[in-house]
Amino acid sequence: MRVSATATTDGPRVAYAVARHVGGAVARNRVRRRLRAAVRAHAGALDPGTSYLFGAGRETMTMPFETLDRCVGELVEDRPA
Repeated sequence: MRVSATATTDGPRVAYAVARHVGGAVARNRVRRRLRAAVRAHAGALDPGTSYLFGAGRETMTMPFETLDRCVGELVEDRPA
């Protein structure tokens, strides 16, 4: 999983990239829902005026949510300025 951040003038914006190799539409939507829930838990760490792009692979679908939440937290809170 990875995150890319760029500066904008609005509040934080979040997008999710889930490739087709993850699975069919149902599987990709499940991954997006899991990512949204994990990002929502760390919403306070998102900088206003920044756009975030979260990319996820197959492992995101099967990893325990606690692990996904920890990974998202590390990406959002420990990213370079």
